[in-house]
Amino acid sequence: MSASKSWGNRLYRGEVSYDFIGKQKRWYTISGVLLLVSVLSLLVFGLKFSLEFRGGSQFRVKSDTASVETIRSHVAATSKAPTVQSETVLGHRYVVVKTTPLTPDQQTSVRNVIAKDAGVQPNDVSPTLISGSWGHEITQKAITGLIIFVALVLLYLAIFYEWKMALSGIIALVHDLVITAGIYALVGFEVSPATVIGFLTILGYSLYDTVVVFDKVRENTKGLGSTKTDQTFTQAANLAVNQTLIRSLNTSLIALIPVASLLFAGTLVGGAGVLQDLALALLVGIAVGTYSSIFIATPLLADLKEREPDMRTLKRKASGAQAKAAARAERTVPVQERVPGGRADGGGGVLDDEIDSVGEPVQPGRDLPRGPRNQPVRGDRGRNRPSGKRR
Repeated sequence: MSASKSWGNRLYRGEVSYDFIGKQKRWYTISGVLLLVSVLSLLVFGLKFSLEFRGGSQFRVKSDTASVETIRSHVAATSKAPTVQSETVLGHRYVVVKTTPLTPDQQTSVRNVIAKDAGVQPNDVSPTLISGSWGHEITQKAITGLIIFVALVLLYLAIFYEWKMALSGIIALVHDLVITAGIYALVGFEVSPATVIGFLTILGYSLYDTVVVFDKVRENTKGLGSTKTDQTFTQAANLAVNQTLIRSLNTSLIALIPVASLLFAGTLVGGAGVLQDLALALLVGIAVGTYSSIFIATPLLADLKEREPDMRTLKRKASGAQAKAAARAERTVPVQERVPGGRADGGGGVLDDEIDSVGEPVQPGRDLPRGPRNQPVRGDRGRNRPSGKRR
């Protein structure tokens, strides 16, 4: 059996355990810093929406020699802050120019400038016009779809699990969205329809990973308050996280490898485009979703559940049982740690009734109280003859 399988089996059986739930303040602090950076990025830099959302004009020309910087400087004389980038499709290089909405005369002027810089005829430049109303409609549909998605997920988790699991899952979901959006604003990538697809994909992936952990939590905590146990809800939930840890990591790594390849191909090989927009959202979302399902959703659930009266009572009982078990373990000390000559119990320790007031084993016949002639003082039964007569 390989080392990874052995480690995973030991985690599942509880032989090896990592205290994920007990260190929830550390994870909350890390998430708080990430959320703060994300919010500041959104406020300072903001999201750069693509042409499909804000409306405008797009010009596309095939050229292997056209300079992106030259075209940007010339088009800027007609359109404010144009976006110019190169893309490679099937081995052919294209230059894509995106501008704000233009009048017909401005469109003709920009088309001629691009054709001159690329060394082609104006008819070789393909224009595309997108109205602002269409982009606004797409934005509204994306927001509506997101709200419906979150509502359905909340309803599903509340029905098949419980409302506290639903609340924890939704908080982790919002956590993933804000951090992903903040990284988009910090990096400066455009938010395109492909990005929206990526966002919806990571929402489903994040919830899938969270539901897997929650399902194991429900299995471990079933009947926890009604059965005799020395385990709290937090301890049972932490065991569930350990038991699903290998599955979560393996699933995430298998998903991240092709997504990272997609991002590499879209950025370095093909230039900025649909692949880049989709891959970045998936890469960040999958990584953050895996983190939140382990370090955010489950600790939040444990914090909510420990506030229940039954769970508080169970925690007190479990603490008492664990304290008694620890005390019994401390009283059973190996014989080697005692003074030689002490009588050992069946477990290799020294019996409690053979320990004197200073912690030393009582030696038979030696440590009994002594009389005037330095002889051990015996009881009445010790002074009796076998026949019952006194000496």
